[in-house]
Amino acid sequence: MKKPVLITGAAGFIGFHLCKNLLNNGYKVIGLDNLNRYYDIKLKEKRLELLNIAEDKKKANWVFKKVDLTDQENILEIFKTYNPDVVINLAAQAGVRYSLDNPKEYINSNIVGFSNLLECCRFFKVKNLIYASSSSVYGGNTKFPFSENDSASHPVSLYAATKRSNELLAHSYSHLYGIPCTGVRFFTVYGPWGRPDMAPMIFTEAIINRKPLKIFNYGKSSRSFTFIDDVIEILVKLISKPSFADKSFDTSKPNQSSSWCPHRILNIGNENSIGILEFLQKIEKELGLEAIKEFESIQKGDVIKTSSDNTIINELIGIQKKTPLEKGVKIFIDWYKNYYK
Repeated sequence: MKKPVLITGAAGFIGFHLCKNLLNNGYKVIGLDNLNRYYDIKLKEKRLELLNIAEDKKKANWVFKKVDLTDQENILEIFKTYNPDVVINLAAQAGVRYSLDNPKEYINSNIVGFSNLLECCRFFKVKNLIYASSSSVYGGNTKFPFSENDSASHPVSLYAATKRSNELLAHSYSHLYGIPCTGVRFFTVYGPWGRPDMAPMIFTEAIINRKPLKIFNYGKSSRSFTFIDDVIEILVKLISKPSFADKSFDTSKPNQSSSWCPHRILNIGNENSIGILEFLQKIEKELGLEAIKEFESIQKGDVIKTSSDNTIINELIGIQKKTPLEKGVKIFIDWYKNYYK
């Protein structure tokens, strides 16, 4: 019998969708989340409710624990009880702009919490750790698309710095203790049950309620908008593909994406960078309403453009399907209308 997959951030946007997929496919899942109030707690509770309903007839496959990763004692007890082979860390204090005024939240959750998780993976000899990083680690890079082999040493936000710190911590644990670690750099994930602090939700809420919508960098920014289903499909495949040591690793010309130890970095994002105004237009079209736009300069911590080079992930698991923007936006808007009535 397979050991359970332990997923942190289980009530979050990506965590919820991943838990749902795994439960539907017969996995045993241990979900952890601290249910913090960074955004509407009701959204997180509703996600959990759906996971509970999905497993109503076979609850043995789904266990949820409300716990914070900074609570090392309780985290250790959970590992002792369930002894998972696979751990997927999706828990983090998210949001670039929020980090400008709340730095301590990011240090505690993203660094202290992650280090506690690494210790558990060490003690219990986890066979596959997958952890969320972010495209924001590319910071001020101006070479596009962003490749895992590019430098990620110049973050422009504290959030990005904590994510890069995760990558470095994971590499050291992989080197010292042989833990197979895969860091996944997500690129602007969107879809149903998304976070209210991200562009799709902000745009839609403002348009429907006829509120002025701030468009930063005067609308000249672009992002690799990536539909949630495409992300989940890749994460599920990575469960059976733990990282491995690169036998051809050259320490005199180090590859940024791999290592002599079982640690690697992978981009998960849309190869097409989509302009913010183009994305907004798709939402306007689905709603049949036009946004009241207010153009402003770029905010601190923001980057002008993101674009994902998918060469490495395609070589690892094959070229993945990409949900067309029009289809993804339509699915998102249909969900939004239904959820918010």
